Amino acid sequence: MNLTQAALRRPITIVVLVIAVVAAAGLALQRMARYIFPPLGIPTIYVAQPFGGMDPAQMEGNLTYYYEYHFLYITGIEHVESKSIQGASLMKLQFHPGTDMAAAMAETVAYVNRACRPARPGRS
Repeated sequence: MNLTQAALRRPITIVVLVIAVVAAAGLALQRMARYIFPPLGIPTIYVAQPFGGMDPAQMEGNLTYYYEYHFLYITGIEHVESKSIQGASLMKLQFHPGTDMAAAMAETVAYVNRACRPARPGRS
């Protein structure tokens, strides 16, 4: 039996089926999650420091270590991760939720500048 012939023989049944499909679609749209990705809200700052000609071990020992040491004094810091590659160091700073990121960015810039400054006797 053809679909068109069935629709012509029983029009009320087809109308009820269409209304049921539309109602089910409306109900599904109401219950569907609106966001595909949940709000993460993890405040993070990345610091990339290129320095040509150094291998990863030298980057880790000469540069990344000093940056990480200074980053531990930033207000609201939760976690510091670093990755050293040929000629560059990438550091990921994670902060506690609710941290003022403008102030954290200002502190991070200040500590990057402080870590870049060569150490002199009598100064920290």
